[in-house]
Amino acid sequence: MRVAALDFGKVRIGLAVSDELGLMAHPRAHLDGRQPGRCLSELCALAESEQITRFLVGLPRQLDGREGVSARRARAFAAKLAERSGRSVELVDEWLTTVEASARLRDQGLSSREQKSRVD
Repeated sequence: MRVAALDFGKVRIGLAVSDELGLMAHPRAHLDGRQPGRCLSELCALAESEQITRFLVGLPRQLDGREGVSARRARAFAAKLAERSGRSVELVDEWLTTVEASARLRDQGLSSREQKSRVD
C-alpha cells in the first residue's frame, strides 16, 4: 500500500510518497500550488504510475484551532483529488506542525533565515 502525503499551500504543494510497505516517506519535488488543475493531473498520473492507493492532505488550522481560508482550500482540493483520482483522500490535522518543525530545526542550530527553505 503506497500513500502520497501533501502539504497543501497557495504557492507550493509539498509531496512525499511512502515505500511499498507504507513505513517510510520519501520527499518528492514540490508541485506548483498556483496551478491546481495541473497539480491534480500530475497527482492522478503519479497515482497510476506508482500504485498510490491513498492520499493524505494536510489540513492547516489557525493558532486558536479554527479553520480559515487555507483549510477551506485544502478541503476543496482534497475533494477534487478524490473525485479525479478515484483514490481515498484523508485530511490530516497539521495544527502546530510548523511550530514543532521550527523548534526542532532551531535545536539543530539553524537560524530563522535558514529555516525558511525547510519549513513551510
